[in-house]
Amino acid sequence: MKIIRVLLINLGLLVALGGCSGMSRQGQDTAVGAGVGAIGGAVLTGGSVLGTLGGAAVGGVVGHEAGR
Repeated sequence: MKIIRVLLINLGLLVALGGCSGMSRQGQDTAVGAGVGAIGGAVLTGGSVLGTLGGAAVGGVVGHEAGR
């Protein structure tokens, strides 16, 4: 069940990233960083919701700063 939940979350993130065409470059980097961070957090914590959200937050910050 955890794998299905993680896959659905990641699928939702990929669909949401499809709407990045009108965003600034820094906004795109933030969104991509959050998506990658969420995937990494989910993988590292075995699908934990807290790990996924924490990874998304850290990834978003890193992506935001990298986009400067």
